[in-house]
Amino acid sequence: MLGSFFIAYMILKGKRAVPGIAVGSIYIYNKEFNIPAESFILTGQEKSHLEQYNLVKKQALDELEEIRLSVEKIDIRKAEIFTAQKEIVEDIIINEEIPAKILNDKWSGDWAIYQVYETVLCVLRNTQDPLISERAADFDDVRGLLLRLWYGEKTQGLSDLKEPVIIAARELMPSDTAGLSSGKVLAIITERGGGTSHAAIIAKSYGIPAVSGLDALLSYIKQGQLAAVDAEEGTVILDPDEDVIREYNKKRELFFKEKSETQTFLHGRGCTACGVKIDIALNITSASDDELKASCYTDSVGVFRTEFIYMNRSALPAEDEQFEIYKKVLECFKERPVILRTLDIGGDKKLSCMELPREDNPFLGIRALRFCFSRPDIFKTQIRAALRASFYGNLWLMLPMVSSLDDIHKAKKIISDTQEELEKEGKPLGRFKTGIMVEIPSIALIAQIVAREVDFASIGSNDLCQYLCAADRMNSAAEPYYQSLHPAMLRLIKDTVADFTDAGKPISICGELGSDTKAVPLLIGLGLRKFSMEARSVAAVKRVIAGVTIEKAQELAKKALELKTAGEIEKFLSE
Repeated sequence: MLGSFFIAYMILKGKRAVPGIAVGSIYIYNKEFNIPAESFILTGQEKSHLEQYNLVKKQALDELEEIRLSVEKIDIRKAEIFTAQKEIVEDIIINEEIPAKILNDKWSGDWAIYQVYETVLCVLRNTQDPLISERAADFDDVRGLLLRLWYGEKTQGLSDLKEPVIIAARELMPSDTAGLSSGKVLAIITERGGGTSHAAIIAKSYGIPAVSGLDALLSYIKQGQLAAVDAEEGTVILDPDEDVIREYNKKRELFFKEKSETQTFLHGRGCTACGVKIDIALNITSASDDELKASCYTDSVGVFRTEFIYMNRSALPAEDEQFEIYKKVLECFKERPVILRTLDIGGDKKLSCMELPREDNPFLGIRALRFCFSRPDIFKTQIRAALRASFYGNLWLMLPMVSSLDDIHKAKKIISDTQEELEKEGKPLGRFKTGIMVEIPSIALIAQIVAREVDFASIGSNDLCQYLCAADRMNSAAEPYYQSLHPAMLRLIKDTVADFTDAGKPISICGELGSDTKAVPLLIGLGLRKFSMEARSVAAVKRVIAGVTIEKAQELAKKALELKTAGEIEKFLSE
């Protein structure tokens, strides 16, 4: 979005993807493949086009494997991105559709590649879940690779930069960022993409500041133009004067000083200034070796988002495959709890291997536990895998989207029946706990009763806020109504925590609010003693905890509860 004019410079406003500050010259990276024209082949040419498609597919797999092996030496997590892209190249549905278009409809090979991938991309781009919609970049990247190989064009990338620059692009694909030299890239600014995109993940691993969502960026900038980037604020200043440059260089020094000081807290215990232990738990999705490195400075797994095991694949994960993944995490954390959230899909969270019914109100529909009840075969497979893995660690099963005691009783019956079945089969099982996500107001309001039915709970602040404020958190137009510091939200958290604490049952928070450094002291004051977050937030949260006493946190909470609006509370916390 175009900002204001200030004498000689222009301000552009976007969204923070990776925090940081940079000042330097812009390098416009505009890699656009030529869209093939709609074209058809003559009878008898099908075989040659099909053979050429199979050839470029093999070349693509070889090139992606070469990149993967190169990247794996630096970062295992980044290498997984290219494993995922290889799976796209080999996708069963795509590799049935493209040959069919060539053989039956007489489409030329390049037109078939373009159009079949375009169909998939339209579905991905239109989903409301940003985690899924941003995966569209992978399919677009693979399509561009296949078409480049089809036309025999050379590899393009950003590995040959001559001097440090700020890269500006419409959107960066994973293959663009794979060979980046962090010393040659001061910052990345893009029109598209977000904090969960693969390009952002790679930029984050290099520590490169990144701003996304800069509408019409390429129409405002020039090659070599001087710019100042504040990725903390999502701001880009074009043609900054000397005063702005000095200010941003100073901000950059302070940013790195602050970052360095914060990192010293990473391996600390997570104690308040008065010596009270606050548990710091880890949110995980893939159970990759890189992700599990954070086990050495966290107390447990606060939420294992198991739905990511099911996504971007051609078939549902089998029991044994799930068992091995869960076992790996449990063995890594040993006696420390691993909270495994059962499958949370449905509504806006789609699976590529399964067609789910379209719903007008997906967040109020058949998702998460409700979906599992509708497909007991899928639910039971996951429960069997999880209970088998319980033998290898400290398993806590957590049920999402719980709205009533009926939900709890029904799920516990399925779990109990599955346990009996496994015991009859002679499978070795360990002890485990059963708990719930508190993310629907109806369950929060009866927390005193619920606490007697389950072993633990975790407050999912994202959905709890969404349902409490009746504001779709995926809808940018409704953003002003999504108020995580709404007075009602704070009261609901306070009462829920008190009810579980009085019952002697552990309760944590695992949504975005739990890693918001401004909100952490307030949440401690409301009674929370366990926070779950992404690995990148751990050091900053531990630092905040170390600077507050329980008494001060309780005073803060008391004052915040006296305020009448979310705006007042946010202003109070900032001050």
